[in-house]
Amino acid sequence: MRRITWALVIVICLSAVLGGCGKKDADGVVKDLDKIVTKLESYQGSGTMTLHTGDKPQEYKVEVWYQNPSFYRIALTNAQKDITQIVLKNDQGVYVLTPSLNKSFRFQSDWPESQGQVYLYQTLVRSILSDNTRQFISDKDSYVFDVAANYNTHALVRQKIWLAKNDYAPKQVQVSDAEAKVVVEVKFDTFNFDAKFDDKSFDMQHNLDTAGQQSKGTLLEVDENGMLVESTEVSETGAGTGQGANDQSLGAPALSEPFGVIIPTYLPEGVVYKDDKVVDDSDRSSVLLRYDGTYQFTLTESRSPDRAVSLAAGTVIDLGFTAGLLTGEELQTLTWTVDGLEFRITSDNLPVNEMVKIAASMQEQTGK
Repeated sequence: MRRITWALVIVICLSAVLGGCGKKDADGVVKDLDKIVTKLESYQGSGTMTLHTGDKPQEYKVEVWYQNPSFYRIALTNAQKDITQIVLKNDQGVYVLTPSLNKSFRFQSDWPESQGQVYLYQTLVRSILSDNTRQFISDKDSYVFDVAANYNTHALVRQKIWLAKNDYAPKQVQVSDAEAKVVVEVKFDTFNFDAKFDDKSFDMQHNLDTAGQQSKGTLLEVDENGMLVESTEVSETGAGTGQGANDQSLGAPALSEPFGVIIPTYLPEGVVYKDDKVVDDSDRSSVLLRYDGTYQFTLTESRSPDRAVSLAAGTVIDLGFTAGLLTGEELQTLTWTVDGLEFRITSDNLPVNEMVKIAASMQEQTGK
């Protein structure tokens, strides 16, 4: 009897050990991820990013390239408007490119080390590694982590990250707000480690030359009385569909290069529209919209000039649809470009997360 009892014990123990083979717990996966991100040489991924920040979802095709130690190329294409912008980092700096308009916008920044993006593998892995309260489950094909969101906005609180079991490649990411509502979602179609790139893959001019494509712009027309009027939609070489700025008289001469004035559909609670005006100088024409109330800020819109010089060092802000540059300390300015237009929000008391919400609400209208 004693021999039979010991035999049963051994069989049970072996069964338990064998049954656990092939299964990894959170600690095991975290250790593997730490090794992978430390030795990471390159990757190439593509998928779809959906922003749930406005009245209707905004969908973007996203393509991500990385080469050690710090070369990045992120191409974001608006699925509805077929307009592509590229965020590029190489030895010369960080660029925001609009190939369809042959425009480059360069600035000095330590992006993305200072601020990660939801579509960057390093950002996702470091979010998992840094959250000691991480939640973990294992489904049929994926390891799923629920961790704190570490993006440069208080509006994003949590994120769920799906990683493939066979190689830890990202499959899906959902970033949620304080009310557990998904704000940003990325679904990867492909993701390959150890991707091969040539010498021109991260070259600014090469990307501008090879990624050029037709796009639609938004243009504003001002009549002889200085009144904003709607324009008609044509290609980038002509007029575009404009948005009337509440029929307010701007009391200024017609713009030398007309463009579409975009009115934010989101304003922070207690903030109201104050006034607007057109500023027409030798450099370029701009429209200034001023807002007052709980926060005071000025929204400036103008034709985006070609940029080939560095601006003052600042913080890159992920707006989802493109990258923005935040400059200043007491008086802060968030600058971004879309469809050949440059937008600037300037304020001494408007929080950055509110700036991002305002920018997102304007993106829904550009290019209509």
